[in-house]
Amino acid sequence: MEGQDAMDRIGACLWFDDQAEDAAHFYTGIFPGAKMGAIARYPETGQEITGGKPGSIMTVEFELCGLRFTALNGGPAFKFSEAVSFEVDCADQDEVDYYWSKLGAGGDPGAQQCGWLKDKFGVSWQVVPRAVMDELLNSDDRPKAERAFAAMLQMKKLDVAALRRAYNGE
Repeated sequence: MEGQDAMDRIGACLWFDDQAEDAAHFYTGIFPGAKMGAIARYPETGQEITGGKPGSIMTVEFELCGLRFTALNGGPAFKFSEAVSFEVDCADQDEVDYYWSKLGAGGDPGAQQCGWLKDKFGVSWQVVPRAVMDELLNSDDRPKAERAFAAMLQMKKLDVAALRRAYNGE
């Protein structure tokens, strides 16, 4: 592993019931520069352990923003939870709006709070204008930071203008 780029060493494996290919196409259709990768199929061997039908899709590899993912059709044994989420660092409100609408399409509206959403596959995402949040919440002016934080707690999708207004006491 010596000499291997850090981005090549860690990836994410997402366990789906049987939607791995649909999920990979969904995600790669949202993120610019995303790439589909190899598709592996279940072999004849090991059916009694994997439950995978021979010839059906086992894994689908894809890449989002340089991060390697493997989508696994592993059956219904495990479900996603909010304990793990993927952060989308947005430059501005336009990007927040874009990723929020795309990732949230068909998802669970009840799971949305403080920039978090759950997509139609049950995967949790945080859609965050990182630089703005860092500026407002990490400010040395604690009363302003507290107002911005209080405003954020009331939001589902983050609203940069509203956060700035709260920060400024407007």
